[in-house]
Amino acid sequence: MFLLYHWAMSFSIGIIGLPNVGKSTIFKALTKKEVKIAPRAFTTIDPNIGKVAVPDKRLQDLSAIIRPEKTTSTTIEFVDIAGLVKGAHKGEGLGNQFLAQIKNCDAVIQIVRIFDKPEIENVLGEINPEKEIEVVNVELLMKDLETLQNAVSKMKKKKEVKKNEILEKIKDQISQGSLVSEIDLTDKEKMEIKEYQLLTTKPIIYILNTNSRTEFSKPLFNHLLINLKDEEGFLDLSDQEKKELGFQSQLDKIILACYNILDLITFFTVAGGKEVRAWTITKNSEIKEAGNKVHSDFKDKFIRAEVISCDELALSASWTKAKEKGLVKTVGRDYKVKDGDVIEFKI
Repeated sequence: MFLLYHWAMSFSIGIIGLPNVGKSTIFKALTKKEVKIAPRAFTTIDPNIGKVAVPDKRLQDLSAIIRPEKTTSTTIEFVDIAGLVKGAHKGEGLGNQFLAQIKNCDAVIQIVRIFDKPEIENVLGEINPEKEIEVVNVELLMKDLETLQNAVSKMKKKKEVKKNEILEKIKDQISQGSLVSEIDLTDKEKMEIKEYQLLTTKPIIYILNTNSRTEFSKPLFNHLLINLKDEEGFLDLSDQEKKELGFQSQLDKIILACYNILDLITFFTVAGGKEVRAWTITKNSEIKEAGNKVHSDFKDKFIRAEVISCDELALSASWTKAKEKGLVKTVGRDYKVKDGDVIEFKI
């Protein structure tokens, strides 16, 4: 069976860190796109952008059952953002330009250098992951502080007392070094500040970029330990060749970690057997929101849907047999989508 793979709409992950820590290397390994990589700072000026399929065996299993004309993966978008340096929030190293690019991302990966390679410039002057993270966090915090100070001034002029109190509360804690994501905020307070796109609200995954000369055993943050140069070097090998060489790629772990940190789940549609497609949605979303993902008109026109888990459909071997067994249920507008649901919308 010949399958055409297409792409569904995706969430965006910014790749950040100091210069020369491996940002473009991980971008190239994930997206399979050629990018300029050099042993000096600020090789990347304009951001590189690429989409990556979210690995999901269930999509392949559904395609084997439905045998559609095409199969569509859900994706995550990665944005390779140039290196931040101390003073970026003041414009050092074109910092304002790079910080602005982070605003448009849903989450960030920070690449942290723990590899030892003298020929690649180390702007920090030493291998010190804690210090690297601190430098980047300070720049993000200072930019957020600047944003909030401007917002507070405007709220005072408009005499919006309650909103100003929220902004002042967050500004005070940022001044003490707390990321916005670490501050205890109510859902209402989070909604009030959403318009400002504060950088430290973004979920963060740390990738510690190692090599054969370095070891790292100290527990550190929410992190993955990966040799990114090896990932790049093995790109052109087949799965069988990698297996023979004993190389196990860690790239899928990165993609799934991004998917999980954003609290995303996958549901599927089968389009009457013509297309099996994976879709991304946040956890606890109602089915009318899922319908809106599939088609912008579905949210308002939604009446009901037929739902079955992909596991039950796989065991039944066909949609028709699953219905005969009573495994396909009809649900209304308030049904909350579960990870792995296969949905047929009725309007």
